[in-house]
Order: sequence, then C-alpha cells, then structure tokens
Amino acid sequence: MLAQPASAERSEMVQLMNEHNYFKNQDLLNHFLDSLPNIVLVLNSNRQTVFANKTLKQVLNYKGIEYIGRRPGELFNCKNADLTEGGCGTSEFCRTCGAVAAILRSLDGYSDIQECRITTISGDALDLRVWTNFIDLNNSRFTIFTMWDITDEKRRKMLERIFFHDVLNTAGGIKGFIELLRDADPEEIKEFEGIIRALADKLIEEIKAQRELSLAELNELSINILPCSSHKILEDVYYLYVNHPVANKKELNVFYEKENILFESDPLLIRRVLNNMVKNALEAVDEGEKVTMTSKTENDTITFSVHNPGVIPKDAQLQIFLRSFSTKGTGRGLGTYSMKLLTERYLKGKIDFTTSVEEGTIFNLTLFYKNSN
Repeated sequence: MLAQPASAERSEMVQLMNEHNYFKNQDLLNHFLDSLPNIVLVLNSNRQTVFANKTLKQVLNYKGIEYIGRRPGELFNCKNADLTEGGCGTSEFCRTCGAVAAILRSLDGYSDIQECRITTISGDALDLRVWTNFIDLNNSRFTIFTMWDITDEKRRKMLERIFFHDVLNTAGGIKGFIELLRDADPEEIKEFEGIIRALADKLIEEIKAQRELSLAELNELSINILPCSSHKILEDVYYLYVNHPVANKKELNVFYEKENILFESDPLLIRRVLNNMVKNALEAVDEGEKVTMTSKTENDTITFSVHNPGVIPKDAQLQIFLRSFSTKGTGRGLGTYSMKLLTERYLKGKIDFTTSVEEGTIFNLTLFYKNSN
C-alpha cells in the first residue's frame, strides 16, 4: 500500500536559525560530522535542514548557510520537489520515496535504512541509500539523515543482471537448436538454420543495446543524424515484432499518417525507443488483445504513439521511468528508463504516457524536428 504524502508545514526562519545555531555551537559534533565522507544532514520535525556537514557543501557546492530550511529533495534538485507548493515529500510521487519514508519513521522514534531513487531537474538519475535516526534535544525531535550515493553500484549490478539474463537465454536457445540439427532431416535443417541465424542476430542486438545504454549513462553515446521517414520507422518496428514470440496470439497494428513526414534525427535511437514501447505493450496484453502504433504531426513536432488496452497500476505509474524500478521482477527490465534517457538526453524530445480504464495505456515519443525536404 502506498504511504500518504508528508506534511507541507514549514518552520519560520527564526526557528530554523535558532536550531541551526544550537548545532553550530556543538564543537565536538561539528568536528565529528565534518570528518565523515558521506553527506549528513540534521533535519527538524518539519523535515527541514537545520545543519549539514562539510561534505554536503563540497558535493553540492553550497555556500554559507543557504541550505537551511530546505528538505533533502530540494537540496538534490529532485524533479518532484517543486510539483506542489508544499515541496519535497508532499507530491503523490513522494509516496514511493524511500528517503521520505525513512525520515517519517525517524520522527516516530525509529531508525531506518531505505533506498531512494531521484531524477533531478536536469535529468540525471541518482540512486541513494539513506540512513535515519532520531535524536531528542531541547524538547524537540530531530532526524540525523545520512546518505550514500550508490548510483554506480546499482547501475552496474542492474546492467550485469539484465545482460547475463538476456544473453544466456538467447545463447541457450542457439545451443538447443544446434543440438536438434544432429537428428534433423534436410527440411528441418533449413528451418533450424533460419531460427539459429535469427537468434544470433538477437544476441548481437542485445549486446549492442547494453553497450549503448552504458555509453548513454556515461554521456558518451554518439548520435548519428540522418534523414528519417515516419512511415519507414513505423514499418521497421512493425515487421520486427509482428511475428516476434512476444506477439504470439496477439494483434499488432500500425496506422500510418496520410502524409509521410521526412525529418532529420537518429533513426536507430528512435527505433530503439519504439521497440521498447511495443515490446512492453505486447508483454502487457493478453492473448487476443491488440497493440496499435501510430504517428501524428503538429506544428514542428512528430509524435509516435503505442497503445494497448491495459492499465498501469498506480504505484508503477509513480516510478515507471526510474532506473531501479521494474514490473518484471528483481533485476529485470530497463526499458522505460532507457526510453526516457535516450529520448530526453540524446533525441532532445520528450516521452510521456496516459493510462486509464476507459482509454487503456498510451506511450508517446514526441520529437522536435527539422523537415528534411
């Protein structure tokens, strides 16, 4: 069950400064906190920072005491921290935030350790491990908030698990069909050769996809701007999946806009994003149900859409573009995260979705383009 958003109430600056000065005058505490390599905050009962160690100032480049009064998500530029007037902890997205949960638990008198996934305003994805404990001083309760940046650790482990899973599955399929060749008749050999070739292509594609995602996260992915055709892009994705095992006993349709739009972008990255959209949609529907691909243009934008009749659960909606979140089980799936990363950082477009019982689920890839005519 999802937690309720935290209180929006904030302390007045006079109170914040009094609390700050109290901790500032604790020389032993100051020396101890400044000796720690991790960021440490002291939060008051309204989850506002009243004191921070030197590491915070070094890592986030805060000067003086400008951090006072800010909540953790506001310090780290979490994109959800300014969605409501109440700030960090008060939006519906904060109901799944490990940092908010850990802080609230400390205010109830318990220590806690949680993981927190943050997407910053600039689009960077951070994975944090947070530890909280409470301390009662001057008839007030404070939270000692410590955090570790585990972004690289989580990224490496996630990529390794997915890579090994996908590669081993495909390699296992190749091995199985090679063994079948021993007792196959000529007609079967011809059929098996085609399957093995397709599996080998899939294996190469999976390796390239993982390499591409690794480079993308390191800001080292090169893009290749070429003339693109809206009809051709939809056609390529359609023929890739119409006979794909994931589409077995399901219907995949494509509706072409009357005018074929010619524009300049990176067609490989566009297809990568759309491939993920279509595959996720096909995995989400039952036998006999339909997935539909379309495109439409408006002014200087082109939007590719993928529709399926399913509905995304509320808790998944709130986390769907986060790196560490997956509906496919532990260590599985980077599809929606990579879609957002490639679209916003490299294609300079945007990705969003709508989902409802009445309309089903629609993912949209919107690109701002220059006509190549």
